[in-house]
Amino acid sequence: MVTDHYTYRITWSAEDGEYVGLCAEFPLLSWLAPKPDEAFSGIRQLVTDCLADMLDANEPLPEPLADRTYSGRFIVRVPPEMHRALAIQAAEQGVSLNRLVSARLANSI
Repeated sequence: MVTDHYTYRITWSAEDGEYVGLCAEFPLLSWLAPKPDEAFSGIRQLVTDCLADMLDANEPLPEPLADRTYSGRFIVRVPPEMHRALAIQAAEQGVSLNRLVSARLANSI
């Protein structure tokens, strides 16, 4: 069973005073540990155990985000006044609305 294709994140929890391991494909799971590498090991083991349980129960396994195919298209609904403001900015910059928004998203990542 391959668990390394899943999307893991380790972050600090000020509330718990420990690192927390998370897995995007299993949003209800987390693992607390005093060190980042322990949080990572813990969440990976927890996901492995969860996958084994799901297999035993003949439940479908979540597809890893990394293994999915993406079209590069998605629709976003925004308020009309934001749409207008973005369209004006795109026109003033001489670019398409798509290019303006794509560039802004790229800069925010």
